[in-house]
Amino acid sequence: MAAVHLPVEKIDQLLERHAAIEAEMAEGHNPDTFVALSSELSDLGPVVEKIREMRSVESELADLLEMLADSDTDAEMREMAEMEVPDLKERHEALQGEIQVLLLPRDKADDKSAILELRAGTGGSEAALFAGDLFRMYQRYAEEKGWKVDVMSASDGEVGGYKEIIASFSGKGVFARLKFESGVHRVQRVPETESGGRIHTSAATVAVLPEAEEVDIEIRNEDIRIDTMRASGAGGQHVNTTDSAVRITHIPSGVVVTSSEKSQHQNRAIALRELRARLYDMERQKAETERSDARKGQVGSGDRSERIRTYNFPQGRVSDHRINLTLYKLDRIIMGEGLDEIIDALVTDHQANLLAALGDDDA
Repeated sequence: MAAVHLPVEKIDQLLERHAAIEAEMAEGHNPDTFVALSSELSDLGPVVEKIREMRSVESELADLLEMLADSDTDAEMREMAEMEVPDLKERHEALQGEIQVLLLPRDKADDKSAILELRAGTGGSEAALFAGDLFRMYQRYAEEKGWKVDVMSASDGEVGGYKEIIASFSGKGVFARLKFESGVHRVQRVPETESGGRIHTSAATVAVLPEAEEVDIEIRNEDIRIDTMRASGAGGQHVNTTDSAVRITHIPSGVVVTSSEKSQHQNRAIALRELRARLYDMERQKAETERSDARKGQVGSGDRSERIRTYNFPQGRVSDHRINLTLYKLDRIIMGEGLDEIIDALVTDHQANLLAALGDDDA
Protein backbone atom coordinates (compact mmCIF):
# COMPACT_ATOMS: atom_id res chain seq x y z
CA MET A 1 0.00 0.00 0.00
CA ALA A 2 1.32 3.44 -0.93
CA ALA A 3 2.24 5.76 1.93
CA VAL A 4 -0.52 8.14 2.94
CA HIS A 5 0.38 11.80 3.41
CA LEU A 6 -2.26 13.63 5.39
CA PRO A 7 -2.44 17.46 5.47
CA VAL A 8 -1.52 18.09 9.12
CA GLU A 9 -2.54 21.77 9.00
CA LYS A 10 -6.00 20.92 7.66
CA ILE A 11 -6.46 18.22 10.32
CA ASP A 12 -5.57 20.71 13.06
CA GLN A 13 -8.03 23.23 11.60
CA LEU A 14 -10.83 20.64 11.60
CA LEU A 15 -10.19 19.79 15.27
CA GLU A 16 -10.14 23.50 16.17
CA ARG A 17 -13.39 24.16 14.27
CA HIS A 18 -15.09 21.18 15.93
CA ALA A 19 -14.10 22.45 19.39
CA ALA A 20 -15.22 26.00 18.49
CA ILE A 21 -18.66 24.78 17.36
CA GLU A 22 -19.12 22.79 20.59
CA ALA A 23 -18.23 25.90 22.60
CA GLU A 24 -20.63 28.05 20.54
CA MET A 25 -23.49 25.63 20.99
CA ALA A 26 -22.95 25.59 24.76
CA GLU A 27 -23.49 29.37 24.84
CA GLY A 28 -27.05 29.07 23.52
CA HIS A 29 -28.32 30.55 20.26
CA ASN A 30 -31.55 31.16 18.40
CA PRO A 31 -33.05 27.99 16.85
CA ASP A 32 -31.85 28.72 13.28
CA THR A 33 -28.23 29.24 14.37
CA PHE A 34 -28.37 26.19 16.62
CA VAL A 35 -29.65 24.01 13.74
CA ALA A 36 -26.89 25.28 11.42
CA LEU A 37 -24.20 24.61 14.06
CA SER A 38 -25.63 21.15 14.79
CA SER A 39 -25.55 20.30 11.09
CA GLU A 40 -21.91 21.39 10.75
CA LEU A 41 -20.97 19.48 13.91
CA SER A 42 -22.66 16.37 12.52
CA ASP A 43 -20.74 16.71 9.22
CA LEU A 44 -17.41 17.06 11.03
CA GLY A 45 -18.13 14.26 13.52
CA PRO A 46 -16.92 11.20 11.52
CA VAL A 47 -13.58 12.67 10.43
CA VAL A 48 -12.87 14.22 13.86
CA GLU A 49 -13.57 10.86 15.53
CA LYS A 50 -11.07 9.13 13.22
CA ILE A 51 -8.46 11.87 13.70
CA ARG A 52 -8.71 11.55 17.50
CA GLU A 53 -8.41 7.78 17.22
CA MET A 54 -5.33 8.16 15.00
CA ARG A 55 -3.73 10.62 17.43
CA SER A 56 -4.40 8.18 20.29
CA VAL A 57 -2.72 5.37 18.34
CA GLU A 58 0.24 7.66 17.57
CA SER A 59 0.63 8.47 21.26
CA GLU A 60 0.44 4.80 22.26
CA LEU A 61 2.92 3.86 19.53
CA ALA A 62 5.36 6.58 20.66
CA ASP A 63 5.21 5.26 24.25
CA LEU A 64 5.96 1.70 23.12
CA LEU A 65 8.86 2.78 20.88
CA GLU A 66 10.28 4.82 23.74
CA MET A 67 10.02 1.76 25.99
CA LEU A 68 11.88 -0.35 23.41
CA ALA A 69 14.61 2.29 23.08
CA ASP A 70 15.16 2.31 26.88
CA SER A 71 17.87 -0.17 27.88
CA ASP A 72 16.37 -0.39 31.40
CA THR A 73 13.11 -1.90 30.11
CA ASP A 74 12.77 -5.45 31.49
CA ALA A 75 12.49 -8.41 29.13
CA GLU A 76 8.79 -9.11 29.75
CA MET A 77 7.74 -5.50 29.01
CA ARG A 78 9.99 -5.42 25.95
CA GLU A 79 8.43 -8.60 24.58
CA MET A 80 4.93 -7.20 25.12
CA ALA A 81 5.86 -3.95 23.34
CA GLU A 82 7.41 -5.80 20.40
CA MET A 83 4.16 -7.76 19.97
CA GLU A 84 1.94 -4.66 20.09
CA VAL A 85 3.94 -2.36 17.78
CA PRO A 86 3.11 -4.12 14.43
CA ASP A 87 -0.64 -4.13 15.21
CA LEU A 88 -0.58 -0.44 16.14
CA LYS A 89 1.36 0.46 12.99
CA GLU A 90 -1.19 -1.45 10.88
CA ARG A 91 -4.08 0.27 12.66
CA HIS A 92 -2.41 3.67 12.18
CA GLU A 93 -2.01 3.07 8.44
CA ALA A 94 -5.65 1.98 8.14
CA LEU A 95 -6.86 5.08 10.01
CA GLN A 96 -4.79 7.32 7.73
CA GLY A 97 -6.50 5.76 4.70
CA GLU A 98 -9.95 6.23 6.23
CA ILE A 99 -9.22 9.86 7.07
CA GLN A 100 -7.88 10.50 3.57
CA VAL A 101 -11.20 9.29 2.11
CA LEU A 102 -13.18 11.44 4.56
CA LEU A 103 -11.14 14.48 3.48
CA LEU A 104 -11.89 14.00 -0.23
CA PRO A 105 -13.77 16.84 -1.97
CA ARG A 106 -17.50 16.32 -1.44
CA ASP A 107 -20.20 16.65 -4.05
CA LYS A 108 -22.36 19.49 -2.71
CA ALA A 109 -25.45 17.69 -3.96
CA ASP A 110 -24.71 14.48 -2.00
CA ASP A 111 -26.87 15.40 0.99
CA LYS A 112 -29.86 16.30 -1.15
CA SER A 113 -32.99 14.35 -1.88
CA ALA A 114 -33.35 13.15 -5.47
CA ILE A 115 -35.78 12.89 -8.35
CA LEU A 116 -35.61 9.49 -10.03
CA GLU A 117 -36.88 9.21 -13.59
CA LEU A 118 -37.36 5.77 -15.11
CA ARG A 119 -38.34 5.16 -18.73
CA ALA A 120 -38.85 2.00 -20.72
CA GLY A 121 -36.30 1.83 -23.55
CA THR A 122 -35.76 -0.79 -26.23
CA GLY A 123 -37.99 -3.84 -25.91
CA GLY A 124 -41.64 -2.79 -25.98
CA SER A 125 -43.92 -4.30 -23.33
CA GLU A 126 -41.07 -6.27 -21.76
CA ALA A 127 -39.11 -3.03 -21.29
CA ALA A 128 -42.09 -1.47 -19.48
CA LEU A 129 -42.33 -4.52 -17.20
CA PHE A 130 -38.60 -4.25 -16.47
CA ALA A 131 -38.99 -0.52 -15.69
CA GLY A 132 -41.64 -1.55 -13.15
CA ASP A 133 -39.25 -4.10 -11.60
CA LEU A 134 -36.52 -1.47 -11.32
CA PHE A 135 -38.85 1.07 -9.72
CA ARG A 136 -39.99 -1.48 -7.12
CA MET A 137 -36.29 -2.28 -6.45
CA TYR A 138 -35.60 1.37 -5.68
CA GLN A 139 -38.81 1.65 -3.64
CA ARG A 140 -37.80 -1.27 -1.41
CA TYR A 141 -34.27 0.09 -1.13
CA ALA A 142 -35.73 3.42 0.00
CA GLU A 143 -37.89 1.67 2.61
CA GLU A 144 -34.76 0.01 4.05
CA LYS A 145 -33.06 3.41 4.27
CA GLY A 146 -36.08 5.12 5.81
CA TRP A 147 -36.55 7.45 2.83
CA LYS A 148 -39.89 8.77 1.66
CA VAL A 149 -41.00 8.05 -1.93
CA ASP A 150 -43.63 10.18 -3.69
CA VAL A 151 -44.67 9.36 -7.25
CA MET A 152 -44.88 12.63 -9.19
CA SER A 153 -46.16 11.19 -12.49
CA ALA A 154 -46.55 7.78 -14.08
CA SER A 155 -47.50 6.34 -17.46
CA ASP A 156 -48.47 2.65 -17.24
CA GLY A 157 -47.28 0.03 -19.69
CA GLU A 158 -49.82 -1.84 -21.84
CA VAL A 159 -49.38 -5.15 -19.99
CA GLY A 160 -47.98 -3.78 -16.73
CA GLY A 161 -44.95 -1.88 -15.51
CA TYR A 162 -44.31 1.66 -16.66
CA LYS A 163 -43.58 3.44 -19.90
CA GLU A 164 -42.38 6.24 -17.64
CA ILE A 165 -42.41 6.97 -13.91
CA ILE A 166 -40.98 9.97 -12.06
CA ALA A 167 -40.70 9.99 -8.28
CA SER A 168 -39.19 12.04 -5.49
CA PHE A 169 -36.95 10.17 -3.03
CA SER A 170 -36.67 12.29 0.13
CA GLY A 171 -34.13 11.85 2.91
CA LYS A 172 -30.61 12.77 3.95
CA GLY A 173 -27.91 11.63 1.57
CA VAL A 174 -30.28 10.15 -1.02
CA PHE A 175 -28.41 11.58 -4.01
CA ALA A 176 -25.05 10.31 -2.68
CA ARG A 177 -26.36 6.73 -2.77
CA LEU A 178 -28.47 6.83 -5.94
CA LYS A 179 -26.43 9.05 -8.26
CA PHE A 180 -24.45 6.12 -9.70
CA GLU A 181 -27.72 4.49 -10.87
CA SER A 182 -28.06 6.92 -13.79
CA GLY A 183 -27.74 5.26 -17.16
CA VAL A 184 -29.15 2.37 -19.20
CA HIS A 185 -30.08 -0.83 -17.36
CA ARG A 186 -30.43 -3.95 -19.51
CA VAL A 187 -32.39 -7.12 -18.73
CA GLN A 188 -32.02 -10.58 -20.26
CA ARG A 189 -34.86 -13.00 -19.51
CA VAL A 190 -37.63 -15.13 -20.99
CA PRO A 191 -40.85 -13.06 -21.13
CA GLU A 192 -44.04 -14.69 -19.78
CA THR A 193 -45.59 -14.20 -23.20
CA GLU A 194 -42.75 -16.10 -24.91
CA SER A 195 -43.92 -19.66 -25.69
CA GLY A 196 -40.63 -20.81 -27.20
CA GLY A 197 -38.56 -20.07 -24.09
CA ARG A 198 -36.26 -17.66 -25.93
CA ILE A 199 -34.31 -15.08 -23.94
CA HIS A 200 -35.20 -11.49 -24.82
CA THR A 201 -33.09 -8.43 -24.19
CA SER A 202 -34.70 -5.11 -23.32
CA ALA A 203 -33.66 -1.93 -21.56
CA ALA A 204 -34.80 0.92 -19.32
CA THR A 205 -33.17 4.27 -18.67
CA VAL A 206 -32.64 5.74 -15.21
CA ALA A 207 -31.88 9.38 -14.48
CA VAL A 208 -31.18 10.49 -10.91
CA LEU A 209 -31.15 14.24 -10.35
CA PRO A 210 -30.51 16.16 -7.12
CA GLU A 211 -33.72 17.80 -5.99
CA ALA A 212 -33.38 21.60 -6.00
CA GLU A 213 -34.21 23.56 -2.88
CA GLU A 214 -37.43 25.53 -2.97
CA VAL A 215 -36.66 28.64 -4.97
CA ASP A 216 -36.51 31.67 -2.71
CA ILE A 217 -36.55 34.86 -4.71
CA GLU A 218 -34.62 37.72 -3.17
CA ILE A 219 -35.21 41.09 -4.84
CA ARG A 220 -32.39 43.47 -3.96
CA ASN A 221 -33.02 47.21 -3.98
CA GLU A 222 -30.02 47.80 -6.22
CA ASP A 223 -31.47 45.38 -8.83
CA ILE A 224 -34.70 47.30 -9.40
CA ARG A 225 -35.69 50.69 -10.78
CA ILE A 226 -39.02 52.12 -9.62
CA ASP A 227 -40.74 54.77 -11.74
CA THR A 228 -43.94 56.57 -10.79
CA MET A 229 -46.25 57.94 -13.43
CA ARG A 230 -49.68 59.44 -13.78
CA ALA A 231 -52.37 56.79 -13.86
CA SER A 232 -54.53 56.89 -16.98
CA GLY A 233 -58.28 57.34 -16.57
CA ALA A 234 -61.48 57.69 -18.54
CA GLY A 235 -61.57 61.49 -18.25
CA GLY A 236 -63.71 63.92 -16.28
CA GLN A 237 -63.69 64.07 -12.51
CA HIS A 238 -62.58 60.45 -12.10
CA VAL A 239 -59.15 60.99 -13.65
CA ASN A 240 -56.39 60.29 -11.14
CA THR A 241 -54.21 63.41 -11.32
CA THR A 242 -51.50 62.21 -8.87
CA ASP A 243 -48.39 60.24 -9.85
CA SER A 244 -49.65 57.01 -8.26
CA ALA A 245 -49.02 54.36 -10.91
CA VAL A 246 -45.84 52.32 -10.38
CA ARG A 247 -43.57 50.64 -12.90
CA ILE A 248 -40.80 48.38 -11.58
CA THR A 249 -37.96 47.24 -13.82
CA HIS A 250 -35.84 44.29 -12.68
CA ILE A 251 -32.50 45.30 -14.19
CA PRO A 252 -30.69 41.88 -14.28
CA SER A 253 -33.55 40.11 -16.09
CA GLY A 254 -35.22 43.02 -17.90
CA VAL A 255 -38.65 42.05 -16.50
CA VAL A 256 -41.01 45.04 -16.24
CA VAL A 257 -44.22 45.11 -14.18
CA THR A 258 -46.73 47.90 -13.59
CA SER A 259 -49.66 48.57 -11.27
CA SER A 260 -52.17 51.40 -11.53
CA GLU A 261 -54.36 51.25 -8.44
CA LYS A 262 -55.20 54.47 -6.55
CA SER A 263 -52.61 54.13 -3.78
CA GLN A 264 -48.96 54.42 -4.70
CA HIS A 265 -48.03 52.33 -1.64
CA GLN A 266 -50.50 49.64 -2.72
CA ASN A 267 -49.18 49.76 -6.30
CA ARG A 268 -45.63 49.18 -5.13
CA ALA A 269 -46.69 46.13 -3.08
CA ILE A 270 -48.72 44.68 -5.96
CA ALA A 271 -45.95 45.26 -8.51
CA LEU A 272 -43.31 43.66 -6.25
CA ARG A 273 -45.57 40.68 -5.69
CA GLU A 274 -46.05 40.24 -9.44
CA LEU A 275 -42.31 40.69 -10.07
CA ARG A 276 -41.48 38.06 -7.48
CA ALA A 277 -43.96 35.65 -9.12
CA ARG A 278 -42.49 36.25 -12.59
CA LEU A 279 -38.90 35.79 -11.41
CA TYR A 280 -39.90 32.64 -9.53
CA ASP A 281 -41.48 31.26 -12.70
CA MET A 282 -38.31 32.08 -14.66
CA GLU A 283 -36.17 30.23 -12.09
CA ARG A 284 -38.45 27.19 -12.25
CA GLN A 285 -38.25 27.12 -16.06
CA LYS A 286 -34.48 27.50 -15.94
CA ALA A 287 -34.21 24.64 -13.41
CA GLU A 288 -36.41 22.44 -15.62
CA THR A 289 -34.23 23.20 -18.67
CA GLU A 290 -31.07 22.31 -16.72
CA ARG A 291 -32.74 19.16 -15.45
CA SER A 292 -33.68 18.22 -19.01
CA ASP A 293 -30.12 18.82 -20.22
CA ALA A 294 -28.74 16.76 -17.32
CA ARG A 295 -31.14 13.94 -18.18
CA LYS A 296 -30.04 13.90 -21.84
CA GLY A 297 -26.42 13.69 -20.74
CA GLN A 298 -27.12 10.81 -18.39
CA VAL A 299 -29.35 8.37 -20.20
CA GLY A 300 -28.26 8.47 -23.84
CA SER A 301 -30.76 7.10 -26.33
CA GLY A 302 -31.94 4.05 -24.40
CA ASP A 303 -30.37 1.71 -26.93
CA ARG A 304 -29.34 -1.78 -25.76
CA SER A 305 -25.66 -1.08 -26.32
CA GLU A 306 -25.44 1.98 -24.01
CA ARG A 307 -25.63 0.00 -20.81
CA ILE A 308 -24.22 0.44 -17.32
CA ARG A 309 -25.67 -2.76 -15.82
CA THR A 310 -27.13 -6.05 -16.99
CA TYR A 311 -29.65 -8.19 -15.07
CA ASN A 312 -29.45 -11.74 -16.43
CA PHE A 313 -32.36 -13.78 -15.00
CA PRO A 314 -31.50 -17.25 -16.45
CA GLN A 315 -28.05 -17.05 -14.81
CA GLY A 316 -29.24 -15.19 -11.71
CA ARG A 317 -26.48 -12.60 -12.11
CA VAL A 318 -26.14 -8.83 -12.13
CA SER A 319 -23.13 -7.26 -13.83
CA ASP A 320 -22.10 -3.61 -13.48
CA HIS A 321 -20.01 -2.91 -16.56
CA ARG A 322 -18.37 0.28 -15.23
CA ILE A 323 -16.41 -1.54 -12.54
CA ASN A 324 -16.46 -5.11 -13.97
CA LEU A 325 -18.45 -6.33 -10.95
CA THR A 326 -20.58 -9.48 -11.29
CA LEU A 327 -22.76 -10.79 -8.46
CA TYR A 328 -24.86 -13.97 -8.57
CA LYS A 329 -27.47 -12.44 -6.27
CA LEU A 330 -30.07 -11.20 -8.72
CA ASP A 331 -33.04 -12.18 -6.53
CA ARG A 332 -31.74 -10.17 -3.55
CA ILE A 333 -30.67 -7.20 -5.69
CA ILE A 334 -33.97 -6.89 -7.60
CA MET A 335 -35.72 -6.97 -4.20
CA GLY A 336 -33.60 -3.97 -3.14
CA GLU A 337 -31.89 -5.92 -0.35
CA GLY A 338 -28.60 -6.51 -2.17
CA LEU A 339 -28.33 -3.15 -3.94
CA ASP A 340 -26.01 -1.71 -1.28
CA GLU A 341 -23.25 -4.13 -2.30
CA ILE A 342 -23.20 -2.70 -5.84
CA ILE A 343 -23.54 0.92 -4.68
CA ASP A 344 -20.76 0.48 -2.08
CA ALA A 345 -18.45 -0.87 -4.80
CA LEU A 346 -19.29 2.09 -7.09
CA VAL A 347 -18.66 4.58 -4.26
CA THR A 348 -15.31 2.92 -3.46
CA ASP A 349 -14.30 3.04 -7.13
CA HIS A 350 -15.29 6.72 -7.30
CA GLN A 351 -13.21 7.48 -4.20
CA ALA A 352 -10.23 5.61 -5.65
CA ASN A 353 -10.45 7.74 -8.81
CA LEU A 354 -10.58 10.92 -6.70
CA LEU A 355 -7.54 9.79 -4.70
CA ALA A 356 -5.67 8.98 -7.93
CA ALA A 357 -6.52 12.44 -9.26
CA LEU A 358 -5.23 14.05 -6.07
CA GLY A 359 -2.05 11.99 -6.42
CA ASP A 360 -1.61 13.26 -9.98
CA ASP A 361 -2.07 16.86 -8.75
CA ASP A 362 0.60 16.35 -6.08
CA ALA A 363 3.06 14.85 -8.58
